[in-house]
Formats: sequence, structure tokens, C-alpha cells
Amino acid sequence: MDDTVNELPFLAPCRTLNKRAPFRWINEGMADFRAAPSQSLVYGLTMATICILLGVMSNRWGGFIVPLAIMGGIVFLAPVLCLGLYAISAQLERNQEAALGRTFREAAKRRLGTELVFALILLVIFLIWARAFSMVQVFMPMDANPVWTDTAQYHTVMLLVGGVFATITFSFSAFALPMIMHRDVDAITAAVTSINAVLRNKLVMALWAMIILLGIIVGIATFFVGAVVIWPILGLATWHAYLDTIDASEFPRHAEGITAVARPNDSTRAD
Repeated sequence: MDDTVNELPFLAPCRTLNKRAPFRWINEGMADFRAAPSQSLVYGLTMATICILLGVMSNRWGGFIVPLAIMGGIVFLAPVLCLGLYAISAQLERNQEAALGRTFREAAKRRLGTELVFALILLVIFLIWARAFSMVQVFMPMDANPVWTDTAQYHTVMLLVGGVFATITFSFSAFALPMIMHRDVDAITAAVTSINAVLRNKLVMALWAMIILLGIIVGIATFFVGAVVIWPILGLATWHAYLDTIDASEFPRHAEGITAVARPNDSTRAD
């Protein structure tokens, strides 16, 4: 009797990235956007509309509970939207037309269970983040004309707390969602793989995080007009970032699912 057990690894190995890799990902994301503009804009408009509704409802009703509840809903919806963008890039790599119908089928239906688990993890982190945010309010100056040092202390604590949670969220979600899209893996394996890749490419991933943050800020600063274009490009670029960074060849592809093929002169993606 053969007692050998063919077990999958706990995580997928990662490659060492060149410091200019994030700029290549953006260029590839822009190329995908130009190849499928209408499909990409559908996702961009959806993201922008959700954020606008969030702002309107928060401004109208105020308080802390309503924005928290809406943000919780976005946490569940955002992974599905991102999967659609990854599906667009994957179809283009297969030299297929990026059809929205196929995008929805490949992005959500076959991976909905794993995506919901991952979204639940995101929601838990968000709720802890929200709780930490409410606790930081004790540092808020109570005087009508507070001393600048008190105000600076409050904003410093706010930035530190937000930075810690943003770093945690970015680390385990940077490559997890594309991996779930591409391979038959569970949410924990994908998250651990993402964390490992980020830790092994700290400087490059810090640059990538700054580019994403800049894109988010520009999108909001332009009253979400820029977000309609910028945010889909970032999503499309994330698929290329995953293919460049993660070697997931030991994990099986989804049955009838998405496969990535190598582009000319890009053998690192022929997994």
C-alpha cells in the first residue's frame, strides 16, 4: 500500500521583483484598459457610484453606524468587482474578447464560496479597524480652540492606527484575490501566500502600495470622475502583478476556469 500523500504546499512561492515592476504593471493595466474600455468602465462606474452613494448617505444621516454598515457592504462587494477586472485581463491574455457575460461567470459563480470567506476576513478586520478608530477619539481635543500640539497628537495617532490596519489589509490581499481567481486554493492559503510575497519584496510592494494610494486619492479628489478610469486600471494591473510575483504552478487550475497564458517574451507567466 502506498502511504505517500500528495499534499499541496501551505503557500505558493514568490519571485524576487525588480524595483521598476510596479510601473510595468501599470503599463500593462493601461494596455488592458485600452483593449477593453467599455468593460473596464462598467466596473469603474460601479465603484465610483458606490463611493458617491456612501458619501451622500453619510452626509445626510451622519453618525457612525450608517457609514460603518455601508462600508461593511462594500467590503463584501469589492472582491467580486475586482475579480471581474482580473477576468478581463485573463481573457485578453488568452487572446479572447473580454465579454462581460463571461467575466461575470468566471469571476463570481465558480469562486463565490471562497470569495465570501475572504470577504468575511476583510469584514472582521474592518470592524476591528472601526473599533480602534472609535477608541482613538479619546485623543480628540475638547477645547474650542485647542493647542496645535494636541491637534497634532490626535492626527498622529489617527494616522498610525490607520496605517497599521491598512498595511495588514494590503499585505494579505495584494495577491490573494487574483490567486483565488486563477487557482483552486482556499482563502487562507491565498492570504498567507500574499503576506509572504509582500514581506519578501518590501520595497517594491511599498512602492506599489503608494501608487495604489495615489490612484485612490486622485480618484476622490476629482469627485470620482478620475476614479472611473484610474481604479479599473489599478485592478487590471493587479492581475499582472500577481502573475509576475506568485508562482502558483503547484496548485490546480479551476475546472473550466481561467488560465493565464504567457505573452511573447514573457516566459515567467507560462505557468
